[in-house]
Amino acid sequence: MNRRNFLKRASVFSLPAFRGGFEAAAFPSGLLRQLVNGESDKVLVLIDLNGGNDGLNTFVPLDSYDNLMRARPKLMVAQNKLLPMTDTIGLHPALHGIRQLYEQGKLCLVQGVAYPNQNRSHFRSADIWNTGVNADEYASTGWLGRYLDEEYPAYPDNYPNAEFTDPFAITMGRSISATCQGLHSNFSMAIIDTDDLGGLQTGVAPALPDDHYGRELGFLIETFKKTNAYATRVATAASVGASRVVYPDTTLAQQLKTVAKLISGGLQTKVYVLKLGGFDTHANQVEEGGATTGKHASLLKTLSDAVLAFQNDLAALELEKRVLGMTFSEFGRKIKSNAGLGTDHGTAAPMMVFGGCVNPGIIGHNPQIAASVSSEEGVAMQYDFKWVYGSVLRDWFEVEEEKIHALLTPDFQHIPLAGNCEGYAPGQGELQAKAYPNPFSAQLTLEVYNFEAQQIRAELYDVMGKRLHQFPTRPYSTGLHRLPLSGNHLPAGTYYLRVQAGNKVKTLRIVKA
Repeated sequence: MNRRNFLKRASVFSLPAFRGGFEAAAFPSGLLRQLVNGESDKVLVLIDLNGGNDGLNTFVPLDSYDNLMRARPKLMVAQNKLLPMTDTIGLHPALHGIRQLYEQGKLCLVQGVAYPNQNRSHFRSADIWNTGVNADEYASTGWLGRYLDEEYPAYPDNYPNAEFTDPFAITMGRSISATCQGLHSNFSMAIIDTDDLGGLQTGVAPALPDDHYGRELGFLIETFKKTNAYATRVATAASVGASRVVYPDTTLAQQLKTVAKLISGGLQTKVYVLKLGGFDTHANQVEEGGATTGKHASLLKTLSDAVLAFQNDLAALELEKRVLGMTFSEFGRKIKSNAGLGTDHGTAAPMMVFGGCVNPGIIGHNPQIAASVSSEEGVAMQYDFKWVYGSVLRDWFEVEEEKIHALLTPDFQHIPLAGNCEGYAPGQGELQAKAYPNPFSAQLTLEVYNFEAQQIRAELYDVMGKRLHQFPTRPYSTGLHRLPLSGNHLPAGTYYLRVQAGNKVKTLRIVKA
């Protein structure tokens, strides 16, 4: 199904309503039925690792292990206890389920995801991730809601209807998802318990006054009616849906079980949003004397076990090629640990994309950790999160790149994340780039091998993730190129040079002596 038809049928509306165990936002669901086409129907499941996940303790860069031990000695799991993933990456021992998915070819890891000019405030950074805009921009719409608004500007009038009966998006929990916020309405509906969806009594509507109050009251009454209609559809799907594996007894796992049941029960909802909180591990990230236990280990186990059970369930239900999952977090943590057995707000973090149709493997390179790092230094950005969002829209929902440029960012570069259910043959490896001399005093040379005739872009960042300079970008021929760069204006210190050629990226740690 093409991109235009996909969203032409997904216009939805949402206003929170509460009753019993149900908080809902009304939106058009039948739209969703047409969004899909039998076995080709696609579903996206987002898991928000709320609080800022410590990627360095999740996917441990073994090539920097000794330096990490210097920077965070009490947080590091002993190397012989890490689960082997690749020659240069070890998994936290709580991630047995994630390792199984990787070994089965159902996991794609994207390294170093963030955005230029990182904001380390939870609220602002989460807002940036949910809206899909640059750090210096503000938007009242979510990255998914914005797209739906453009395709269905007339919604919510006359929805639901005989053709469109199901909600477009569902948030598992008490709050609708900001990712699905449209200009005038939210496209998601919040659900706590499918066994107690409740109902909102509207009664017989009297004649309403012809004023602002009357119009607002009428809007609420219509919203309650929509909510009840969608709740009926969700309850029906939940009652006939199946689950064929045993899930862990955690909130996240049980929510994913509900998602599997709704999909198998025939609900045509396209997006599910879940949240696992607690990742703001300023203190007691690990237990004293036991780096394999503590808050972070417990969270990682909850995530890993739940995702594995969900993926196994989808496979048993023969649904895994219809569902793509993705994790995100508002930022990573600083490289250095603090005095409270924890870590503070940082910059980039890894993202996981999982499912039966991912392009398995690792995109990007390990973070570069020096023997000595400053107290404020975070993991450097490699990939802009908007590239990941846009690649999901393109690969999974067949959105044209021109539309993605307008919805997310003009400099979007596609990352091959998903869409090939028959296996994936990767192209060239990571970008070949280096900078020398390093340390440097005034001038340095950037050496880049261009696999194709394409533009080469270089940006300079400080250790806080602030973009200091962008060097002129222009096309280069295929082959090796040496670009002289001036560092005369820089004070002594540590910087990151982000190099991009097409959709390949490498981040180099450089030091001004």
